[in-house]
Amino acid sequence: MPDRSVRIATRNGELSAFLATGATTATGATGAGGGEPRPGVLVLHELFGLTDDIRRIARRFAEHGYVALAPDLYSVDRAPRPICMRRTMQALGAGGGRPLDDIEAARAWLADRPEVDASRLAVAGFCMGGGFAILYAARAPVGAVADFYGAVPEQAAALEGICPVVGAYGGRDAVFGSHAERLRGHLDALGVEHQVTVYDDAGHSFMSEYGRLQSLLVRFGPMQAGGHQPSADAAWTRMLEFFERQLSG
Repeated sequence: MPDRSVRIATRNGELSAFLATGATTATGATGAGGGEPRPGVLVLHELFGLTDDIRRIARRFAEHGYVALAPDLYSVDRAPRPICMRRTMQALGAGGGRPLDDIEAARAWLADRPEVDASRLAVAGFCMGGGFAILYAARAPVGAVADFYGAVPEQAAALEGICPVVGAYGGRDAVFGSHAERLRGHLDALGVEHQVTVYDDAGHSFMSEYGRLQSLLVRFGPMQAGGHQPSADAAWTRMLEFFERQLSG
C-alpha cells in the first residue's frame, strides 16, 4: 500500500503516525522489490513535530528498503500544541513518561506488520527525537539506534542496556555539540559499540530541510540550526551502513 497516515491504539489514547513503505503503485509494488519482509525503522521527530520534513526523512528510509513509521508524539495529548510540546520536553528531561509508552506502541504496531521483519528493527531520532531514541533503545527490542544531535543524559546508567549507536552532532552547535563527547563516554563505559561523529561545519538540525518560517525561527542563536547538505549526505551514508551491519543477522 502507498505511504499514508495511520492511527495506532495506545493505552494513553490514539496515536497518529506516518507510514512510509516505498510503495509507488496501486498494487503496492515497492522500490525495494520482492516480497520478503524488510527491516523497519521508527523515525522520531524533532521539536516542531511530525512535519513534512520528517515525512521526507521517512520516505528516504523507505527508498533504502526500510518500512518507516514516524509517530506524532504530540497527537495523543489533546492539549494545545505549546502545552504538548512543553509536556513532551519535560518527559524527555525526566527520562520517561507517556512519550516512551507511545513509542513502544508504535514499535509493536510496526513489528506486527507482515512486510516487516520484527527481528530487524531500528530507531532514528532527530533533535528532541534523538534524545528519546537513545532512552527508548536502552529498554526496547531494537537492533540499532541513530541519535541526531539529541540530548544525552548526564548519567551513563540511563543508557544501560542500549543497542549499538550511531550518532551525529554539529560542531557549530554550542548547545548540544558537546553531547557527542558525553555520549561517547557513556557508551565506552557501558562497552557498547558506537560510531559518534561531529560534523565541524554543521550546526544543530543539519539533517533538516526547513521551510521559510522554520528557517527564520532557527536561523539565529547558539545552536546555529539549519540544513547542511554535505554533512547530511555523509551522515546518511554512515547511518545506513551502520544499520545494515547491525541488522544483517
